[in-house]
Amino acid sequence: MSWDGEEELREHDAESGAFMAIAVHSTRLGPAVGGARMKTYASPDDAAADARRLSTAMTLKMAASGMAWGGGKGVIAVPPGGISGDARRELLRRYGRLVASLDGRYRTAPDVGTSSADMDVIAETAGSWVFGRSTARGGSGPSGPATAIGVHAAIRVTCDEVYGSAALAGRHLLVQGAGSVGGALIDLLLAEGARVSCSDLDRGAVRRFEERGVAFVDPGAVIGFPCDLFSPCALGGVLSADSVPRLRCRAVTGGANNQLADDAAAGALAARGILYAPDFIANSGGATSGIHMEADGWSRERVEQDVADRVTAALRAVFALARDAGLTSDAAARELARRRLESGGGRI
Repeated sequence: MSWDGEEELREHDAESGAFMAIAVHSTRLGPAVGGARMKTYASPDDAAADARRLSTAMTLKMAASGMAWGGGKGVIAVPPGGISGDARRELLRRYGRLVASLDGRYRTAPDVGTSSADMDVIAETAGSWVFGRSTARGGSGPSGPATAIGVHAAIRVTCDEVYGSAALAGRHLLVQGAGSVGGALIDLLLAEGARVSCSDLDRGAVRRFEERGVAFVDPGAVIGFPCDLFSPCALGGVLSADSVPRLRCRAVTGGANNQLADDAAAGALAARGILYAPDFIANSGGATSGIHMEADGWSRERVEQDVADRVTAALRAVFALARDAGLTSDAAARELARRRLESGGGRI
């Protein structure tokens, strides 16, 4: 995999058998920021490749969102079965030392497999180079609710583009994933009167919503399930040249990272007339909210309004450029991010 990033650290953790990688893709607009992902990978090379890929997406996310920050990512690849207890805590502390060795060029945060409580542990050795600590430790807490606010704003912009109205009352949406982002999003959609269906590998995660009229969709039936808008809020890679022809919706707007599994997916969506809201814009609220609360001292209320406004403005600019230049929405979003990177953070 070719990568145009600035810096990469790799370290084998002999005590736990884990492998740690930090990829700093760009600091052109400011220090790199990106979550710490903890999961099992087939090999250390796969883990490092994921860090590079995700760090590139973080650069796009920050640039397209108008933030004065760059993109990075941390990956902690654990052995099959994972690591728990004191061994996990000490692994997080060693990861914190790796973060600290970059002297502020990279700030870590929660991601898949890590939490605000984990950020508290990492901060013991990484110091101030950590976002997303628990509120008890002066942090912004879990990022899921803020991410959901941004995705909700993106859904409204997308529906306005496709249906001529941002109103969601009566609109049928399928949310894939009922976790911290998907669950919070479902709450927002129901409050607006949307008709919601939901899928999750954890059947129990959906039950609390079924009592409120949310229909459960078997995970194997998600692709091809008829709806107005599909919102992937679980792991990425759901949109591919194989899956896109089977979609039965007019738009895709979700909170998952890296929803496009391959280069052909964006073109396949456009060819079918399915509007795609680029994930690195729609799901940017989790990252931008933590930065503003912890680095800038903003109130939660101010942050939540900024998330909605920032996502709305960025996505409208993307859709306008896509129409005017004949680009896919993904290509338009990347072009806007490129322009801002080239201008050093100026207006695009």
